[in-house]
Amino acid sequence: MGMERVQECFEASYRRLVGQLYAVCGDLAEAEEVVAEAFVRAAARPAVFDRVDNPEAWLRTVAVNVARTRHRRRTVGARLGVTEAPPARHPDLSTERLALVAALRELPTAQREALALHYLADLPVQEVARTVGVPIGTVKARLSRGRTALAALLAREEETHA
Repeated sequence: MGMERVQECFEASYRRLVGQLYAVCGDLAEAEEVVAEAFVRAAARPAVFDRVDNPEAWLRTVAVNVARTRHRRRTVGARLGVTEAPPARHPDLSTERLALVAALRELPTAQREALALHYLADLPVQEVARTVGVPIGTVKARLSRGRTALAALLAREEETHA
């Protein structure tokens, strides 16, 4: 199968994965880039990709890991005085959705990933745990802490604009 499977997965999953990673990254261009990188890695090793049981889950995990690596590099770069990338790009979304994504960006990465993958990407807790590589109990704790923090951020945002 090789490259045919990569192409089929691209056609079936690209838009959904970009939507899921947009919630994780908070930036459309970043989401597109990390998903594209996941497909590049699949295409570079088609024999390995052919043996993957759930290709979309594999691609999502790779994309989340790429996003984490890029975030760490930007954080180190910022500490070293490297200028920030261009402003975040967002798709045409409702004001509420943009406020939600903006609030998610303020959360610690682990909480943002858990909330985005579980609530916005509709992944079950077990799949979130597999994707981010932590135990189910850790995901549940991150979801709980993240919901509390997100509610406070959204309430603050609402008070500011009321």
